[in-house]
Amino acid sequence: MDIDEMIRHEGIVERTNGELAHVRIVQTSACSACKAKSMCMSAESQQKEMDAVMLEPMQPGDKVEILVRERLAWKAVLLAYILPFVVMVALIAILDVLTPWSEAVVGTISLCGIALYYIGLSVFKHRLQTQFSFTARKI
Repeated sequence: MDIDEMIRHEGIVERTNGELAHVRIVQTSACSACKAKSMCMSAESQQKEMDAVMLEPMQPGDKVEILVRERLAWKAVLLAYILPFVVMVALIAILDVLTPWSEAVVGTISLCGIALYYIGLSVFKHRLQTQFSFTARKI
């Protein structure tokens, strides 16, 4: 794990459960300088809670650093924003050329296609969670 390729956030351990720590992220002014601020939900809110795999034993109240690979952040952006947009545009283009339907029908079908895409993501939620794991280490 190359630390330079990691996105980092400071947080405080709320509770632990086995090898997982439930961490409350504390937003700092460092968010404004972060390379991933445009795709990071914690930059939009005061606090965010998440579960992270502990790299060492932790106790509630410990100050920790949450780490995630920058590559995984870009993969999350691809899955959450870029691919649904491509699905919508592709459906609109294909249906507009191949069918005599009105724009309203084509638009509705493309929105349903996006809904199906997100339902598909939720079906594979547990599989995706194993790929998008956060780790926590004491500061």
